[in-house]
Amino acid sequence: MEPIKATMNSDQMEELRRIADEHNAKVNKGRNPQQELGKDDFLKLLLTQLAHQDPTAPLEDKEFIAQMAQFTSLEQMKNMAADFANMARMIQGSEANSALGKSVEVKLGEDRVAQGYVNAVTRGEIPQVLVNGVYYNWDQVVKVYEE
Repeated sequence: MEPIKATMNSDQMEELRRIADEHNAKVNKGRNPQQELGKDDFLKLLLTQLAHQDPTAPLEDKEFIAQMAQFTSLEQMKNMAADFANMARMIQGSEANSALGKSVEVKLGEDRVAQGYVNAVTRGEIPQVLVNGVYYNWDQVVKVYEE
């Protein structure tokens, strides 16, 4: 017996694409695809490799140690990056606090600046300074004048 061949016209193909796109949108909702492997991905790969290795030719000690060293290096680099980010935030906060009561210039646009005294400083991810009754992000401050 010969298989039945189904053909679709262009309207049916378009409807099928629409249904597939809707389904994919529902399935992928809230997912953020990543372009790099993290430590969890590395551990999954390592465990899968160990679980499916050939018992007659197990993973050699040197290879296993090299992979663990790579994993440790990856973990240390991620920790250092987080530490540097925290240090940068602390430095920004310290700089903003040291500007309290001083005259500053704040960049408002390409060629516009405002000048005034820092009356208050906020803490947080991005410190802000209160100048002339308006809060500006610390990275908008282009000059601090010593008074």
